[in-house]
Amino acid sequence: MHILVRPSANTKSQRWQVCLDQMAVDFRSEKEARLYVSTLEARLRAPHLLPPQSPR
Repeated sequence: MHILVRPSANTKSQRWQVCLDQMAVDFRSEKEARLYVSTLEARLRAPHLLPPQSPR
């Protein structure tokens, strides 16, 4: 997943965007955007347990 933090393309707003591949999420500030990215990356790095497979 490619993650990019950038100012919003809307020149009238002071918003920031986090772009996740082809999806963009708007935030009120750069700080909020970077906090979101930090939380997302921590969750992606966290260990994930897979459910046990049922016998066939």
